[in-house]
Amino acid sequence: MSTHTVGLLIGGILPAVMFGFSNVFLKAGTQQGVSTSVAIFMIGGAVMVTGVILFFVLPGREFHGAGFSFLMGLCWSVGVACATVALQRFQIPLSSLVPLFNLNTLISVLLALWIFAEWKQVQVPQLLFGALLIVAGGVMVARA
Repeated sequence: MSTHTVGLLIGGILPAVMFGFSNVFLKAGTQQGVSTSVAIFMIGGAVMVTGVILFFVLPGREFHGAGFSFLMGLCWSVGVACATVALQRFQIPLSSLVPLFNLNTLISVLLALWIFAEWKQVQVPQLLFGALLIVAGGVMVARA
């Protein structure tokens, strides 16, 4: 197995599985009545535990650019809070909500193409076609 394939498995497939389970756990918590603030607090605790473990397990202790990690966490936690409110207050089915908030893929792709000039490393027409399919899927889910 190539290094590239291993990287895609570790950075793509495993996170997809983890994020999939995390959404189910979020829904289960909201069904049990957890408040948005407590949910975010508990999620933050789990993130902190993971960070402490990885701090000692993985090499490197560089703090350069750590502010971006904080901003990432801030954006992510606000998104999770919004999803929690949608599940609790508006009773939006998880199966409808997840495909919509996963339209974040488009935002990440467009920003990466622009900010990091990744358009030089990828096949842009193929990428744009895939993005159109994602949008079509989002529209279909919103109407389901």
